Amino acid sequence: MMTIRKAEARGGANHGWLNTKHTFSFADYYDPKHMGFRSLRVINDDRVTPGMGFGTHPHRDMEIISYVLEGGLAHKDSMGTGSVISPGDVQRMSAGTGVYHSEFNASKVEPVHFLQIWLMPDEQGVTPGYEQKTFADAEKQGRLRLVASPDGSDGSVRIHSNTRLFAGLFSKGERSELQLANGRHAWVHVARGEVQVNGQTLKEGDGAALSNEAAVKLEGVSSGEVLVFDLA
Repeated sequence: MMTIRKAEARGGANHGWLNTKHTFSFADYYDPKHMGFRSLRVINDDRVTPGMGFGTHPHRDMEIISYVLEGGLAHKDSMGTGSVISPGDVQRMSAGTGVYHSEFNASKVEPVHFLQIWLMPDEQGVTPGYEQKTFADAEKQGRLRLVASPDGSDGSVRIHSNTRLFAGLFSKGERSELQLANGRHAWVHVARGEVQVNGQTLKEGDGAALSNEAAVKLEGVSSGEVLVFDLA
């Protein structure tokens, strides 16, 4: 069974410096029917104006992934980590027992567009941690590239969640398939463009929950970028 969540059905707000869309309930947007899916709690689609961003704020007991689509995102945290996250990068921050961080548009002239993803951890109170890796477009073109996993397999970033996250780029007609083990579920998020998911066309910002399906079958409609979560 596949249930589609259209981009225009998402919550969100425009704060001037931040235009954000929430796939699931977040901040002032609350919808009891959309509190997350399995261990996937948040997908925020954020656009931040030049030089602006989120000041230092706390997190705990959450696996947080930042995925930049355009521009650069400057990150600093209480673990002493500082970096700029660019397109192709996947950043993982395990909040665990508690961490403070800030995120700002790294540019004074160009906007930044990124996805912030929260996953519920398998255990609470882990030691906070940070990891960032780059995955070239060639690794994702016409296929699903594993970018986050519980064991860090295939060079992916390691997360404290029984989730595997894949990223893919699909031109028109390119196809890929992800087999789902018995009892597993999937969430598909179209970050850009148009992609067919199990025969249904999804556009930028659309999502789909899949349960009791043998596989996630993807085909590019126009140039598209997609994230696929393989969830317990």
